[in-house]
Amino acid sequence: MLQDIRSNIQGTMAKIIIGLIVISFSIFGIESILLGGGASGIAEVNGEDISAFEVQQAVNTQKRQLIAMMGESIDPAMLDDDLLSGQALQGIISRRLLMQSANDMKLAVSEREVGLVIAGMEQFQLDGQFSPEMYKSILSGAGYTPASFKQGLVQDLVVNQVRSGLAGSDFATPAELMLNATITAEQRDVRYLTLPLAGFRQEVTVTDEQIEAWYAANEASFLTEESVELEYIELVVDDFREPVAEDVLREEFELTKQDYQYQTENRVSHILFEQGDGETDEDYEARIAEAQAALASGRDFAALAGEVSADIASAATGGDLGYTSGDAFPAEMEEAISALEIGQVSEPVATDAGTHLILLTDRRAGENASFDDLRPEIEETIQLREAKVELIRSVDSLRDVAFNAEDLAGPAEDLGLNVRTIEGVTRNHGQGLFSNARLLAAAYSEDVLEQGHNSEVIELSPDQFVVLRVKQYSEPELLPLADVRDDIITAITAQVARNAAMTEARVAMAAIAAGEATIESFAVDNGYDWQVEIGADRRNANLPEGVLRRAFELAPPADESPVLDYVIDVSGDIQLLELARVSEGKLDNLNEIQRGVLERQVGGEYGTLVQQEYQNGLREAADITIL
Repeated sequence: MLQDIRSNIQGTMAKIIIGLIVISFSIFGIESILLGGGASGIAEVNGEDISAFEVQQAVNTQKRQLIAMMGESIDPAMLDDDLLSGQALQGIISRRLLMQSANDMKLAVSEREVGLVIAGMEQFQLDGQFSPEMYKSILSGAGYTPASFKQGLVQDLVVNQVRSGLAGSDFATPAELMLNATITAEQRDVRYLTLPLAGFRQEVTVTDEQIEAWYAANEASFLTEESVELEYIELVVDDFREPVAEDVLREEFELTKQDYQYQTENRVSHILFEQGDGETDEDYEARIAEAQAALASGRDFAALAGEVSADIASAATGGDLGYTSGDAFPAEMEEAISALEIGQVSEPVATDAGTHLILLTDRRAGENASFDDLRPEIEETIQLREAKVELIRSVDSLRDVAFNAEDLAGPAEDLGLNVRTIEGVTRNHGQGLFSNARLLAAAYSEDVLEQGHNSEVIELSPDQFVVLRVKQYSEPELLPLADVRDDIITAITAQVARNAAMTEARVAMAAIAAGEATIESFAVDNGYDWQVEIGADRRNANLPEGVLRRAFELAPPADESPVLDYVIDVSGDIQLLELARVSEGKLDNLNEIQRGVLERQVGGEYGTLVQQEYQNGLREAADITIL
C-alpha cells in the first residue's frame, strides 16, 4: 500500500487525500493538546507521582553514560527511549521506595555536609579549588539547575545512609567464618604436565589432496561478503560557504558590535538566606539583620558566609560567585551589583532563591572591540549562517525531487549537485562515511536494495545529509583456491595437531591410571615440562589459571588413587593435571590479614542479601501504580 502511494503521489486525488489527512491530524492534535490533560505523572509510589520528565531525565543520563563508555562504536538501538525508559522507571521506583523509608526513619543530611560534598567534587574544581562558574556551566550542560542538582544529591546521600546501614547491620559469626573457611582456605596438591601444540604442528605435513578436499568440504567458509555499489549525494554545510563582501562584513559589525563589546565584569560574593519551615517572617528578618550588624561591626564577609550562607557550594569559598557581565544572576541581583562600589555590601536583595547580601570584590572595565579584531569571527558567523540556510533549502529540494526519481542523476543535475560512487560496501562496512549504521540500514533495506528506490534523505547531523541508491548488488562468491590456500593449510595443520595432542593426552592418562607411569615419568620419557604444587589455595599464582580452576572443580580423590583430567589453554596447549590430595580449610590457619578479608567478604555478601530482601519487602508492601 505504501509503495502504491509512493508511486502515485503526484496524482491529484493523492494530493487531496493527503490534504484531508493533514487537516484531520491538525484538528485532533490541537484538541489533544488543549483538552487531553490527564495525570501529570506516569507512575505512583505510595501516592507520590513519578513524572514523565523525571523518567526522561533518567533516560538521558543513561544515554550519556552509554555513549561515554562505548563512544562512536555504540549501537544506535541501545539508545532507544522505549528500551531505556522501562529500566529508568524501575530504578526511580526503587529509589523512591528507599527515600520514603529514609523519611520514615527521620534520616537527613546537613546543609554543610551537602556543601562539602559539592565543593569536593573534582568536576567542579579548577586548579584544585571549587569554581562557581564551572559548577554552573557543567550543571547547565547536563540539564540541571543548582537547586535540582542539590535536591538530587541530598536524596543520594540520604538513600546511601539506608544502604550503608543495611550493609553494616549484618556480620559474620564465628560459625559462619569457620564454614566459609573450609572452602575458601581449602588446599590441594596438584601435579600437571604440558603438551605444547607447537610441537605437534611441526610434525604435520599437508598434501595437495588434503587441501583440495578441505576446500570442497568447506566452500561456505570461503565466500566473499555480499556487497553493494552505491551512488549517493552528500550535502554538508561547508559545501555552501561563500565569500562575504567587505561591505556586508562592515554592516554586520555595526549592527552587532555591542554584542562583541567586552562588557564590564563584576566579581561578587554573597550570603544567601532561606526561610526555614515554620520560621516566622520576623525571625527570618532578624537573622538577616543580625548578619548585617556583624558585617557592619567589621566581621569578615567570607568567614560569615562560610558559617551562615544557605548556598553551601559558594559558602565553601567564602561566598564567591565569580564574575558576571550583567546576565549571570537574577535581574534583582544584577541591578544591586551595578550600584555597588568595590568592597561595599548591598542591602538585602530578594530573589526566588531567597534573600542575598552581596559584596562587590572586583570590577573589570569593558573595552570596545575593533572591526579588524572581529573580522574573522564575523565572517565565520555570516558564512555559516548563510550556508546553513542554503543547506536546508537544498535538502528540502532534494527531498522533493529524489523521492520519485528513478536515479540520482536527474536530481543532481536539477540542483547542481554531484553524484558520488562507492564500491564494495558490505553489511559490516567499517570505515569512512558508510560505516554509519543508518546509511548501511538504508542501503540494505527492502525499499532500496530490492525495490531499487532512492533512499530518503538521511540526516546524519544538522550539518550533514545523505541520499543513496544501489547501483549494483554483488552476491557472495567463492574465493579461488589460490587465495585461500594458506588459510586452509593453517586450518588443517591446527586440526591435525590438536587431534595428535589429544591422542597423546589420552595415552598419558591411560598409562597413569593403570599405574604404568606417573606424570613425572611420562613427562621425562617424552620430553614434556611438568610441575608440582603442594598446598595450592584458590589464590595460587604458580599454577596456570585453567589448571588452578579445574583443580578446584574436581571432586576430591575417593581413595589413594589421584583424580586425572586435562584442560586446553588459550594457545591450544593441553595441560594434563593430577589432583592428589585435598586438605580442608581451617579458620585457625588464616593469618590476621586473610581472616580480615574473609570477614569483610562474608559480611559483605550477607549485607548485600539483606539490602536486596529489604528492597523486595518495600516493593511487596508498597502501592505501586504504572499509569
